[in-house]
Amino acid sequence: MNAEASVAMATEIQPASRVSPSKVGAPRPVNTGTADPVWAKILLIGAALAFMALMLVLPLVAVFVEALRDGIGKYLSAVANRDAWSAIRLTLIVAGIAVPLNLVFGLCAAWAIAKFEFRGKSLLITFIDLPFSVSPVISGLIYVLLYGAHGWFGPTLAAMGIKVIFTVAGLVLATIFVTFPFVARELIPLMQEQGTEEEEAATSLGANGFQTFFRVTLPNVAWGLLYGVLLCNARAMGEFGAVSVVSGHIRGQTNTMPLHVEILYNEYDFVGAFAVASLLALLALVTLVGKSILEWRMGQRLSRGH
Repeated sequence: MNAEASVAMATEIQPASRVSPSKVGAPRPVNTGTADPVWAKILLIGAALAFMALMLVLPLVAVFVEALRDGIGKYLSAVANRDAWSAIRLTLIVAGIAVPLNLVFGLCAAWAIAKFEFRGKSLLITFIDLPFSVSPVISGLIYVLLYGAHGWFGPTLAAMGIKVIFTVAGLVLATIFVTFPFVARELIPLMQEQGTEEEEAATSLGANGFQTFFRVTLPNVAWGLLYGVLLCNARAMGEFGAVSVVSGHIRGQTNTMPLHVEILYNEYDFVGAFAVASLLALLALVTLVGKSILEWRMGQRLSRGH
């Protein structure tokens, strides 16, 4: 071996020999210069808890306290009132119609947006987000303009014996409008993240469109779908602005639970108003518990997937 080759080999080996064995695999020092002081953490956490207690917990407690102010007998009497039961039944009917329709629409829209490329996709996404930016009262006025007695389609429908405004049909339409983004908006990012590889593999193995959807796509988004349905149902039961415009406030016929609470409060029946409001609060708590369970299950599913 000549001198030049020896020098070259020494030059290549020398940088590696400079690495100290004690530094190999040693943990990097942690920079604690930017660590927040303990008092700052306590202050921020305390402020957050105080704000949550003042704005969320205290009003919720006040609802139940006022509902039970005159005793459990008055509370049960207010809940068992015929008009109250009519409002509860109507709320369940409206939600029972609007939520499944939004489920079908949201599932189809999310599948089309996430799995296919087509002209007008951005416009479809914009229309899905529209109810988030439009006031519910405005959406109710839109339906009055379209289907009211002096609206665009109102006289034609009246001639056919069909009435929309001040009926259950109007309540369902208004509720669908304000709630239909929830399912689609939960599923679109989930489906986009999953991609199309599994659907393409199923298609290459001979599965048709329905088989691919029900055996591949739907099981992968089942928990996200339930999450969206849960949020949609909570909004449908608690909607006030849109249904207030199209209902006509006909007691025992077109009053949902939020509208019935308003009427009782305006009549100074505070116990009755808070009693019905407590039922809505219980529904909200059930929804919150269900939401937490679904988030936990989705987290467990993702951790098993990784």
